[in-house]
Amino acid sequence: MKRILLLFAVIFLANSAIAAIEALHFRSPAEEQTYHELTQELRCPQCQNNNIADSNALVATDMRAKVLELLQQNKSKQEIIDYMVARYGNFVTYDPPVTAGTIILWIAPLLLVFLGIGILVRRRKNLPMEQHIESSLDAEQQARLQQLLEKEKEQ
Repeated sequence: MKRILLLFAVIFLANSAIAAIEALHFRSPAEEQTYHELTQELRCPQCQNNNIADSNALVATDMRAKVLELLQQNKSKQEIIDYMVARYGNFVTYDPPVTAGTIILWIAPLLLVFLGIGILVRRRKNLPMEQHIESSLDAEQQARLQQLLEKEKEQ
């Protein structure tokens, strides 16, 4: 019985240790609002699809702490975003700026599709359809094809 109680005590204490809540102290409601907006706008570099407010990754915890520290240093929202971009790259924003690299990522697939279509059209022009069909037929089948084509022209 003592072992069962000990087991329940360990599970209960371990569970409460995992569910630690960050206690943050803000100077004003506006600062708290800005903090929440920034943590929703910045992406976790480790989780990739989570913002830093929802992520439990260590890097997200550090980023939240840095956001709070920069807010308490009276940095503007844009200055904090610029700091995070300088440190972690454009990936930390959900709306990265248009650069030469992002333009290439969007245009390259389209160019490859058009190039493929161009190659197919060019090959089709070089070899007429009759040549494709006639090259696969023997002499008897070619004669029969010629007769059918002549009948069609007469009609």
